[in-house]
Amino acid sequence: MGGTMIIVFVGTAGSGKTSLTGAFGEYLEENYKVAYVNLDTGVKELPYKPDIDVREFVTVEEIMKEGYGPNGAIVESYDRLMNKFDYYLKEILELESKKDYVLIDTPGQMETFLFHEFGVKLMENLPYPLVVYLSDPEILRKPTDYCFVRFFALLIDLRLGATTVPALNKVDLLKEEQLEKHRKYFEDLDYLMGRLKFDPSMQGLMAYKMCSIMMEVLPPIRVLYLSAKTREGFEDLETLAYEHYCTCGDLT
Repeated sequence: MGGTMIIVFVGTAGSGKTSLTGAFGEYLEENYKVAYVNLDTGVKELPYKPDIDVREFVTVEEIMKEGYGPNGAIVESYDRLMNKFDYYLKEILELESKKDYVLIDTPGQMETFLFHEFGVKLMENLPYPLVVYLSDPEILRKPTDYCFVRFFALLIDLRLGATTVPALNKVDLLKEEQLEKHRKYFEDLDYLMGRLKFDPSMQGLMAYKMCSIMMEVLPPIRVLYLSAKTREGFEDLETLAYEHYCTCGDLT
């Protein structure tokens, strides 16, 4: 293969990052050497055996015993992790030199990774990480929601400085016609724009204008459709990771 692919899973709480990390890793292990990195200080159980686990240094549970609330404990845990930043970066880069894939599972509260210096600095120091931004079908109700997901993936790319691919997770829960509807909205920006044009609300107008900008700035990246249960989309993700690595982060 000639190099290691680093895939970072981000998404809101409940979007299925941890299950997907475990299932995709299992799929890859059939042909490759895979390493797992857990960066979630609050997770109780993992479906994979982490090679690096930040909970060995700090956990949200321990910090809450000091009197912090859940959100404060998450932020404090990352403040403390910052003191060990060089150690974790060195450990991840060591794995990168020995394995074919390094899968990174990020905190349940996505904002912890996106807005704390630890996450941003880590991404700046890793060689060509591919970020997979997971969305739950539950949040996709209206045309404006698709605009939000595509735009947010772009903002993650901007924030972390790493190629970010939007992915619809848990597609095993969808009927075929539901999945087709999601595909249409995600993949055909003209169709989405057409639907937004007839939305008379301020929200619709804003989304229409944002989508117009998106057509100019959006890199032509495929949307992934994934399922930890059925392994749907795993081959697509593997192919995308390979293309991303071979082109040094340029998926155009």
